[in-house]
Amino acid sequence: MYFTDRGIEELEKRRGDEEVTLAWVADRLQEFTDTHPEFETAVERLATWLARLDEPDD
Repeated sequence: MYFTDRGIEELEKRRGDEEVTLAWVADRLQEFTDTHPEFETAVERLATWLARLDEPDD
């Protein structure tokens, strides 16, 4: 198990039954990068990956 898996598992355990919009997720990601600008690149990569999941070449 990777260290990051623990955070993902906690997210699923605590909030896995909730329904949210992608706009809500985008707002939380922006809030996170405003608070922790050192993670801006990682959050940008995650957001771009999520946005392009249905594109065949990505």
